[in-house]
Order: sequence, then structure tokens, then C-alpha cells
Amino acid sequence: MLKVENLRVTVGDREILKGVNISVDNEGFHVIMGPNGSGKSTLALTIAGHPRYEVREGRILFNGKDITDMPPYKRARMGIMLAFQHPEEIEGVKIIDFLQQVLAEVKGIDLAEAYDMIVETARELWFKEDDLMRYVNAGFSGGERKRFEILQALLLEPKLLILDEPDSGVDVDSLSVISRKIEELHKKGTAILLITHYGRILQHLDPSTFSVHVMKDGRVVLEKGGEFVKEIEEKGFQRLFEECGCDE
Repeated sequence: MLKVENLRVTVGDREILKGVNISVDNEGFHVIMGPNGSGKSTLALTIAGHPRYEVREGRILFNGKDITDMPPYKRARMGIMLAFQHPEEIEGVKIIDFLQQVLAEVKGIDLAEAYDMIVETARELWFKEDDLMRYVNAGFSGGERKRFEILQALLLEPKLLILDEPDSGVDVDSLSVISRKIEELHKKGTAILLITHYGRILQHLDPSTFSVHVMKDGRVVLEKGGEFVKEIEEKGFQRLFEECGCDE
């Protein structure tokens, strides 16, 4: 479904990604890990098409189509969704109005039907009907913001869901429901690219269902099965880099 080939990306004059290669199969589940500053979020935002990140070399293919220069809204219509690490507040825009419009534009669902669908799905993520009258992310806690990102994913059912640190700023209870819904989306056929720098959320997921890619200094330096998370937690990135010779 997704193929990233020799991706080199700059922000201003600084090169962040230095030749990243990664492939995600249909219904695949891939976890990107690595220390802060290794390029994980840059990879996510580049795949989503953020204009600040300039692709200097390489390409991004989605379902066989080159999307390297495609604007974000076209990537979204193709089925790519990014759940942000720091979702923005949008004052003046009610959650229910926003979600109804999204479902109408992207999936062609009637507004009345969309309303019922939103209310029912929102309950699964601990949002009451009254909560949907609030402005998007305005005054939300970290857990509420991340649960709202997952709510959007459940409604849209994207072909590829990129999760940029869904566990940051999230309490234990929210983390539990978020991880369950991620697994639910995966079982329904959504491919997952989950980015994190520590394994807290991964403790709630079945390691046999995902593979791990470890980044360092803008490159993928290790690729292993889900059980590798335990070794990362025990040893830390620096020791693993020393053992694999990735620190040279």
C-alpha cells in the first residue's frame, strides 16, 4: 500500500530524513520507534504532505501511485489520515459540525445519518452528546485530544492511519481505550503506522500483530518483530545502537 523509497527531506536548510526506506502492506501494522530528534514525526508529516517538509530526493508511493508532490487534501481523499501529536484548537467550530461536514465531503453521508453515526461512535470513546457541541479541541485535556483523533479515524476508516505519538500526554484510562480502538481499526482492514519513542502504548497491543522499525539520525537502522519492544525497553536505544554498530 505504502512505499517510501530513499526519502531525503529538509526543513529550511537542515536535512532531517537521510534516505528512509519503508514499506507498509495492505492491513499491515508498523511501529516506528527511536529517540527524540531521530526523524519519526518528520516522516509522518512528510507522508501526509505537510508543505513545510521538502522532499529533496526519493519518492512516496501509495497504492502504486506517486504522491510525492500531491497536496495533503488529495492524499486524504485517497485514504491517508494523520492523527497529530499535538492537535490544534479550532475556536468557533463545533465538533459535531466539523465531523458532519467531513463525513459528507469524504464519504458522501447524509448530514442526519452522519449525526447519529457520530453520536454512537463518540460514546465508545467516552464523549457524551453534549461534548460534541464543544469547539474542536478547545480546552481539551491531552487524553481528550487523542481520543478525538481516534474518533475521526473510526468514522472515516482510512486505508492508512498514521498515528504520531498517540500516547503522549495521555492518562492510563485513555491509553487503554485508544489502544483498543487502534486494534479495532486494524482488524477492520486499516493499515497502521504508529510512531512512538517509548513503548507505553505498545504494552496494550499484541506484539505478534506488528513489526518495529527503529530510526536514528534520519535513517531506519533496525527492523524486527514486535517482541523487540521489550528489548528496547530493557536496554534503551543507545545501548542497542552500540550493539548493532549503528552508533558509528
